[in-house]
Amino acid sequence: MAKPPAPKSWKSPLRSSLKLPEEVSLRETYGKTLVALGKENPDIVVLDADLCPSTMTHYFGEAFPERFFDVGIAEENMIGIASGLAASGKIPFASTFAVFAPGRCFDQIRVAVAQSKLNVKIVVTHAGLTVGEDGGSHQALEDLALMCSLPGFTVIVPADAIETAQVIRAVASHDGPCYVRLCRPKLPLIYDNSYRFSLGKAVNLRPGTDVTVIAIGVLVAPALEASKELSAEGVSCRVLNMPTLKPIDEQAIIKAAGETGAIVTAEEHQEHGGLGSIVARVVAKNSPVPMEFVAVKDVFGQSGKPAELLAVYGLTSKDIVSAVREVLKRKR
Repeated sequence: MAKPPAPKSWKSPLRSSLKLPEEVSLRETYGKTLVALGKENPDIVVLDADLCPSTMTHYFGEAFPERFFDVGIAEENMIGIASGLAASGKIPFASTFAVFAPGRCFDQIRVAVAQSKLNVKIVVTHAGLTVGEDGGSHQALEDLALMCSLPGFTVIVPADAIETAQVIRAVASHDGPCYVRLCRPKLPLIYDNSYRFSLGKAVNLRPGTDVTVIAIGVLVAPALEASKELSAEGVSCRVLNMPTLKPIDEQAIIKAAGETGAIVTAEEHQEHGGLGSIVARVVAKNSPVPMEFVAVKDVFGQSGKPAELLAVYGLTSKDIVSAVREVLKRKR
């Protein structure tokens, strides 16, 4: 099956030059973007829970010590303080590891932030298996399910550093509670500086007519690798980056289901409650097609190198290729 040519109206958002570093830290980008925002807006304040050298909020603390609050190992208190600051008209960014927020302070997030509809920005780092050697106790694989369950929350998972910088700016100007999920390791740059993030919109990274892979975060680059391998086999594989998990781009999903007739989702999260579950709900309601899910299969993580763990838990480009092959067997 020959790969069809891209429509003339389609323009790839992927970076085409190698002038930028091959891999860049999302959390370092976050920290430096906070400093830029702090210079532009005196209402930006930042909170951390004894992890600012790792979350990279220390950049903001060094630049604006009077607007930086390290509450210590007290994530519940951090959310309470952030809520008070938001109620006073400030724009608080509260950061820690994903396993601690929402893990340790879900009740405070639910009651103080979500129910009160306060303008709190929770930006977490060290999410998923790629925390690596810290092991299962520190590998948040259920945080997206928790945060997407809260009414009114916007939930975003950037795929690279360029998208991260734009996401942080977008949530700073968005009126309402937001949750942004970042990873520990550096990630390959997917976009160039012409990219423009749009809240609530998917990004078509590669056209295709046989199947669609919808990916978030760490799994976006492997999805592109899988699409390239499948193309060599004659499979035309569309790749969508879905940075905004809530509110999700339903129209992009419905369009992909209708035009390609099969969908695979890919995420560094439990299969239940994350990207796959949300996409499946949209598909089942609007345009039922066969689906496969590349995700963690109802188990906890373990200690290991990030790349090794992604392989052990089936979250690699090869696993995405295998899922595509399986879903195509069931496609009408």
